Amino acid sequence: MKPDPAAKKPFQQGGGGGGNRDHQRSNNNTGGGGGGFRGGDRRPHHQHPREDKQIDEKAIQDKIRETQAKLSGGGNKQKSMRAKARRDKRNEAEDAMNVQAGDNKLQVTEFISVSELASLMDVSFADVISKCMGLGIMVSINQRLDAEVIELVSSEFGYDVEFIDMEKQMEMEDDEDEEDDADSLQHRSPIVTIMGHVDHGKTSLLDYIRNANVVAGEAGGITQHIGAYRVQVGEGREITFLDTPGHEAFTAMRARGAKVTDIAVIVVAADDAVMPQTKEAISHAQAAGVPMIFAVNKIDKDGANPTKIYEQLSQMNILVEEWGGKFQSQELSAKQGLNIDKLLEKILLEAELLELKANPEREATGTIIEASLDKGRGFVATLLVENGTLKQGDLVVSGQYFGRVKAMFNERNKKQDAAGPSAPAVILGLNGAPQAGEKFKVYEDESEAKDIANRRAQILREQGMRTKKHITLDEIGRRLALGNFKELNIIIKGDVDGSVEALSDSLQKLSTEEILVNVIHKGVGQINESDIVLAEASDAIVIAFNVRPSSQASRLADNAGIEIKMYSVIYQAIDEVKSAMEGMMEPTVKEKITANVEVREVFKFDKATVAGCVVLDGKIKRDNKVRLIRDGIVIYPIGENAVAELGSLKRFKDDAKEVLTGMECGLTIKNYTDLKIGDIVESYELEEIKRTL
Repeated sequence: MKPDPAAKKPFQQGGGGGGNRDHQRSNNNTGGGGGGFRGGDRRPHHQHPREDKQIDEKAIQDKIRETQAKLSGGGNKQKSMRAKARRDKRNEAEDAMNVQAGDNKLQVTEFISVSELASLMDVSFADVISKCMGLGIMVSINQRLDAEVIELVSSEFGYDVEFIDMEKQMEMEDDEDEEDDADSLQHRSPIVTIMGHVDHGKTSLLDYIRNANVVAGEAGGITQHIGAYRVQVGEGREITFLDTPGHEAFTAMRARGAKVTDIAVIVVAADDAVMPQTKEAISHAQAAGVPMIFAVNKIDKDGANPTKIYEQLSQMNILVEEWGGKFQSQELSAKQGLNIDKLLEKILLEAELLELKANPEREATGTIIEASLDKGRGFVATLLVENGTLKQGDLVVSGQYFGRVKAMFNERNKKQDAAGPSAPAVILGLNGAPQAGEKFKVYEDESEAKDIANRRAQILREQGMRTKKHITLDEIGRRLALGNFKELNIIIKGDVDGSVEALSDSLQKLSTEEILVNVIHKGVGQINESDIVLAEASDAIVIAFNVRPSSQASRLADNAGIEIKMYSVIYQAIDEVKSAMEGMMEPTVKEKITANVEVREVFKFDKATVAGCVVLDGKIKRDNKVRLIRDGIVIYPIGENAVAELGSLKRFKDDAKEVLTGMECGLTIKNYTDLKIGDIVESYELEEIKRTL
C-alpha cells in the first residue's frame, strides 16, 4: 500500500528506531483500555484508524518532548522553551512543505539501518525486512544497508531516494539555528588569516603584533600547526588572527584557514616573488569569497622591489589600490615593526565595511582549528567560536565526538570561563580528537548529543569497513603484468590532527604505477601496542610526528623488528619516505660498451676456434658480455635477452683478466665457432642506475 503523502513524517535522521516503536505503540493502543482486538471498541472516532494513529502518535511525541525538556532544561528553562518553539515551528513548516510538494522523496545518508529506513517511510520494520527477504537479502532490524539496497527497498514502497553525504547531513542536523533578531546582534571582532609562502614572514609579522616569539618554538623554523591568537588594537578593539603554515604539505590546513576567516592577509616578501604557494593561498581566499589585503614584507632588505610584486599580482588580475584596483596593500617590515600599525588600520577598515555581527546570547557554534592528545589532560581541542558564547560545562558535539567542557583556556594558556564570538579557545573534555576544520555545536540535551555523535561514528565506521580496498582478481592481474608492483604500508601518529592529515596527503601523493603508498592507519597521540601489532601484521613502517612510543610499544617494536621513524619537521619525513621508495624501485639497466676488438686471424682446433685479435679501443675484460658484428650487422647472439660470453681471453699463452687498447690477444666465444677475419667483437657491461621519483 502506498503511504498517504499528507501523513508522511518530515525527514529526521535522528528518528532511528524510536519512531517505529511509537508507531507500534499507537497501533497497540487502538483498541482502547480492555477491549483491544477481542471485543472491539464502539467509539465512533475509531472508525478511521489512520487518523487515530496520527493523533495518538502526535500526542506521544509531544509528551516525549515535554518530558525531555523537563529533564534537561531544569536550570535553563527559557532556552529550552525557545529551542522547543523553534523545533515545533520547523516541524510544522516541513509538514506543510511535504503536503504541498506531495512527492515521496527521502533524503538519507548511505548505511542507514533497517529501523531508521522504516521510520522514515512510516512503515513497519517487519515490512522492510520482508521486502529485503523477497529481494534475496537477509537483514536484521539494526543492520545497516548500502545504497543499492536502500534504493531497491524504497522503490518497492513508492519512494524516491536522494543520498546526501555526511557533511550535508551534519549541516542539516546543525541547521536548527533560527535567524537572530536584529536587536540581539552585536558587533564582533574580525577573524583574520595570515597566508602566504614559506619564509615570507607571516609568523614574524604575527610575532610583532602580539609581542611573542613563536618561530623559536617551531621545528625547522616553519609553522607546523594553525595557531589562533587574539590581540587588542587601540581602545577596546580586537582582532583574531589565524596563522596558517606556508609549506606545500599544508594545503589542506591553509584551505581550512580560508574557510573560517573574514579577511585574508596575503604576505609576500618584497625581495622575492609571488610564489606557487602564494598563488595557492590567493586561490583559497578567492574560493571562500574572502576579501584580501596584501602585506608586502621585508621592504627594509637590500633588493626589495614592491613594484615587481604588484606587477606579478596584476598578471593574476589582482590590482592593488595604488594601481587603481580594489585590493588594499601595505608595504611593511615585520622585523623592524615598520608600518604594521597602518596594516592593522586597514584590517579594521575592511572589517567595518563587512559589518560583522553575532549574537553572544545563544548557544555557541564554530570550527575546530586543531585537536591533539595530551598525556596529562586527555584530548585537547583548539576551536574558534563563530557565533554565540561557549561556557564551561557546555555540551559540545563535533563530528563523531562529544563531551562537556571541563576546562577552557585562552591562547596564552590562561584559564577562562567563557569565549564569545570570534574568540579562540582551548578546551578539555571531548572523548576524541575531531578533525581540524570540523564544525562544532553546543547541545542542551545530553541524550540528543550522544545520539548524534554515535550515529555519525557508526556511519563513518561502516563507510570505513565497506570502502576498504580488498585485492581483486583484476588487481592481481595488473600487478602480475607489471611484474614488480610493490606496496609501502605506513602508519602515521602525530601530535595534532592537522599535521597528521597534511603528512598523510603528502605521502599518498608520492604513489607511482609501481609503488603504492598506503596509509593504513593515522591517528593522534603516542604510539601504542596496537599500532605496533598492526604494523607487524601489515609489514608497515611507523612514522611518528612529534610523538614518541610508549615503553611497552617500544619493547614490542624491538622484538618484532618494526621500524619507528621519528620526525619533527614534515618535509624531512616526506624526503625520507621518497628515498625509501626510490630504493624499492627496480633500477634501470643501461648497457655500456667497453671495447671493440678486431679479428685478424682465426685458428681452428678440434675443440675450439680461437680468434687472434687486436683491441681497437677501450678495454676488454674476461667477464664482459660480448656480441659478434660482421659488416656492421650483429651475427651472434640474436634474439631478445640473448647473451654471449667469452670462453677464454689470453695474452700469448697466459690467461688475461683484461686487455687494453692497441694490444693483441686471443679469445674464444662460448658455444660459437663461426669466426672470420675482419669480424668485430664488441664487449659491453650492464650498469644499474638508481631510479628517482
